Amino acid sequence: MLQRATWQHLRIPFSIFLLPIFLFAYSYDPFVPWQPTLIVFVVLHLLVYPASNGYNSYFDKDEGSIGGVEKPLPVSKELYWVSLVMDAVAILLSWLLSWQLAVMVFVYGLISKAYSHPVVRLKKHPILGWLVVGAFQGYFTWWLVWQGLHGWQVEDFQSWSLHFPAILSSVLLWGSYPMTQVYQHVEDRSRGDITISLRLGVTGTFHFVAAIFALSSAGYAWLFYKAFSPLAAVLFLVALLPVLIYFGAWYFRVRKNEDKADFKSTMRLNLLSSVMMIVYFVGLALFQHLF
Repeated sequence: MLQRATWQHLRIPFSIFLLPIFLFAYSYDPFVPWQPTLIVFVVLHLLVYPASNGYNSYFDKDEGSIGGVEKPLPVSKELYWVSLVMDAVAILLSWLLSWQLAVMVFVYGLISKAYSHPVVRLKKHPILGWLVVGAFQGYFTWWLVWQGLHGWQVEDFQSWSLHFPAILSSVLLWGSYPMTQVYQHVEDRSRGDITISLRLGVTGTFHFVAAIFALSSAGYAWLFYKAFSPLAAVLFLVALLPVLIYFGAWYFRVRKNEDKADFKSTMRLNLLSSVMMIVYFVGLALFQHLF
């Protein structure tokens, strides 16, 4: 039996925050067999993401709140080995679909480990860390899902209609990622991890996120308008309305007291935005199947 701390730091439920990327790629053309869909979902959300969480937690050894965990338990060497085994299983399972997919999963694993590993520790580099995380959790992961679902087709990489949604995935992550760091400034500063949110400051993080959020929302609306219909674009913006309302109300609380930029508020925003996008992408996929 695994230790309670190991289960906690794998943070499997936390994977819901990245589920929109998978569903976005799936809903863009959902007419694929269920077998590769299930395999790619398991590989990412039950193996790769938890393994990344566990590996980085092992090296971070956080004492304050982290994504999805308000009071982290002390880590042990078991967490390190479990995360490596999960990565290995993910690569082997990916190979059932294609060796190219297995390579992509392997590369993703390497990059995710560089985030906290002391030799590289991307967390210490605010701009580089921000760019790499957004690029790999967004653009790279969108392509990983697409190739896993549809098979490895070189000609797909020549299509702007596929590159654009992948780019939008990164833009969305570049906007949301600094907000996940906004409550960790004290602990990050004490370890010498100069994150982009720490550089921006608390209110600066809100301003930055708002600007990128507006840019990505416009891009998504335009994409759904061109690829599907005007109604699809409007419904996407409607789905984001609760997120905008919550973000605005939270921002004004933080302007009065920066201590309001706390763990619970951050997790509520992440959960709300993830759920609304999940609802939208599931609805988009169902509409295509039914009509």
